[in-house]
Amino acid sequence: MPIAQNEATTLLDSLFRAAAYTAPPAVYVALATSAPTATTPGTEVTGGSYARQQMTCGSAASAGSIANTAALTYTAMPVATVTHVDLYTTSSGTTRRLWYGQLAAPKTTASGDTLSFAIGAITAAIN
Repeated sequence: MPIAQNEATTLLDSLFRAAAYTAPPAVYVALATSAPTATTPGTEVTGGSYARQQMTCGSAASAGSIANTAALTYTAMPVATVTHVDLYTTSSGTTRRLWYGQLAAPKTTASGDTLSFAIGAITAAIN
C-alpha cells in the first residue's frame, strides 16, 4: 500500500527540513469502489450503515511496514464492489489521507452484508 503524496511530502519536510509533523491520533480505513492515486482518493462507499473503521496497530512497524492487529468489520453494507482502500486521519470527511491501496481481489457486498478484513490484511508500507 503506497503512501499518499501529501503525506509523503509532509514526512520528507519533517525529516529533512525539521518541519513540525503532527502524527494522527488515529487511522481510519475507508472502502473505495474506484482506484485512488497518489494525489486523488478513490470513490468512497456510501449508503447502508457503512462507516470508516479505525485501524489498530498494536505491533511496532517492521521492515518498513505495519499492519492491522485487530480485524476490521463493516456491518450493514450497501450494494457495492469494493476494490481499494484509503487510510485517513478521521472517521469521516475529506481529512488528511495517509495511504491508499488495491485489495488483492474485489469484495462484492449485497445490501445488509458484513465485510471483514482479518488481522494483517491491511498493511501500510514505505516502498
